[in-house]
Amino acid sequence: MTTLSHRCFTICPRHHDMSRMLLVIDKTVKLKINGSTQQIRMCAERDGLPPILIVQAGPGFPLLHEVAKFQQRLKLEKDFLVSYWDQRGCGIASQQDAQGVSLQQQVDDLRAVLRWLKNETNQTVIVFGVSLGATIALQAAEHECDNVKAVIAISPDAHTAISDASVSSFLHAQSTLAKSRRLSAKLTKLGEPPYTDSAAFQLRASLLTDLGAIERGKGFGALLRETVSNLIGTYGFLGAFKAIRNINLIQRKLLPQLVSLNLFTNPPHLAIPVYYIFGEQDPLTPYEIVTQLPLAITSLGSTVDLASDARHMVHFDQPELVRSIAVKASNAA
Repeated sequence: MTTLSHRCFTICPRHHDMSRMLLVIDKTVKLKINGSTQQIRMCAERDGLPPILIVQAGPGFPLLHEVAKFQQRLKLEKDFLVSYWDQRGCGIASQQDAQGVSLQQQVDDLRAVLRWLKNETNQTVIVFGVSLGATIALQAAEHECDNVKAVIAISPDAHTAISDASVSSFLHAQSTLAKSRRLSAKLTKLGEPPYTDSAAFQLRASLLTDLGAIERGKGFGALLRETVSNLIGTYGFLGAFKAIRNINLIQRKLLPQLVSLNLFTNPPHLAIPVYYIFGEQDPLTPYEIVTQLPLAITSLGSTVDLASDARHMVHFDQPELVRSIAVKASNAA
């Protein structure tokens, strides 16, 4: 049974140096959802804006440390009340919460958050999901169409086996082109998919990042330094340690579950529009997924954008495109 209560704190109009936006609303809400404590930071330039909920990539990645990056690049607060949600077990959550994560539990939690946000704002919610967050958003929205206006699905994880095969092909092709013994040795260490432990998953992520497949212009070292610095700035030193611990704990729980992920076998049926956005240079979402997923998932209507010069993190590589699609979704009847 879903249980939900909340406590609100840290509300103060202020000028955000990173985004150069005057935030009339900037508050963090603690929610008790299905026995766990979760945080949502809500930001907007003015009152009364339509709500949009950011569902972060994963598994195990927090979101609050990326608020400034979202604000600087996408500037969604100009048109939306933006809710940045740290999912169950993420960020400074307890070890118990992190160990209690499952894919179905994240879907159930998101459903509770959507109901809460609809009641809080009196408006239906646009769900902005990234990667695994987009997968969770599609699954949750199927059952919350009265509370959701549209889903923006950025690089959704749709079929693990297809994605794994595409990434493996990409990595080996890059190794052949580079003629790099170091890269070849790392691929040998990585082995073949599937990857059910966090060490292999993180090694693959580092290889993809260094080869420019995750975010344009960001190697793994630079992205890691940025992440650690932002975690410390958001959660403090102890909180950053907890956040990194929780990433590993959640990955140990979710990676074995994600091996069998296949949205084509049991696709969601949504009575709302879905706006798909893929990166043209993202090996994690090969063309087969780009073309077939929107056909497999029933929706009130869908659009598909294949962003040029964009990788897996399309919203950071092509923020103006993604922002324009969010505004379009909001303005649709």
